[in-house]
Amino acid sequence: QVQLVESGGGLVQAGGSLRLSCAASGGILSNYGSGWFRQAPGKEREFVAAINWSGSSTAYADSVKGRFTISRDNAKRTVYLQMNSLRPEDTAVYYCAAGPPYSSVSYNTRFDYWGQGTQVTVSS
Repeated sequence: QVQLVESGGGLVQAGGSLRLSCAASGGILSNYGSGWFRQAPGKEREFVAAINWSGSSTAYADSVKGRFTISRDNAKRTVYLQMNSLRPEDTAVYYCAAGPPYSSVSYNTRFDYWGQGTQVTVSS
């Protein structure tokens, strides 16, 4: 069973950038597809981005397309979310997730393992 730990969250001004990292242990990261989700106060958790086990397939929520980039380094057992042009509405707790090694991913890809989350706050 894989364990996931997110890092890289923080406070940033609107228009700024952050890079989130998700470190995996207890399993071989290349055996898993990965994703990022977020949950803002009072709202349901929502899909942000996903990447398949090899990095050849990615998917993004419409709200982050062109601003966020998901990537992975299987040798380092780490998945990243580069967030640029941040907006106040991006403020949320961001969660990393891992699931089966699908050949392709989409907004409704299923994930089985979840991290504890990292807070991202974007000030206006």
